[in-house]
Amino acid sequence: MIDDAGEQLGIVPIREALQLSLEKGLDLVEVAPSAKPPVCRLMDFGKFKFEQNKREKEARKKQSTISTKEVKLRPNIEEHDFQVKAKNARKFLMAGDKVKLTIMFRGRQITHPELGEKLSIKMAEQLSDISTVERAPKIEGKNMVTMLLPKADHDKTEKNADKNIEVNNSKEEANHA
Repeated sequence: MIDDAGEQLGIVPIREALQLSLEKGLDLVEVAPSAKPPVCRLMDFGKFKFEQNKREKEARKKQSTISTKEVKLRPNIEEHDFQVKAKNARKFLMAGDKVKLTIMFRGRQITHPELGEKLSIKMAEQLSDISTVERAPKIEGKNMVTMLLPKADHDKTEKNADKNIEVNNSKEEANHA
């Protein structure tokens, strides 16, 4: 048995352990039921559950979920429209989301998958500074799908660059004063 301070009391009969828990106003909780003899602990179980829930909430707050955003194109897209789609994909990647690049084929366009693949590669190259290709271009039905992941070190390098600029600006201001 372990008391509320975390000290071992040794092997204690059940009746004596229950009496001790009643005297201290604590709960007798079985910690290791499979051990020989079973290990019990004196604790305030309600407080323990509350603190455990609090820790779990904190862990969930710190967790970040990555959502997937989709950018849809057609194989015969004009350059300006392509640039707009690339800008949107860049915005999604900067926000930390995955990007699903879908090239939709209509009718007989599917007979020229190399056009879609060329477009996918062009988009991946345009976004290569902030993303990596998670899944290469692959045809699924009448669509060609490519998955892009944001680079993990991009956020860190961007923050470091901002800090360096601030430090340099403050040094220049100090030199001018």
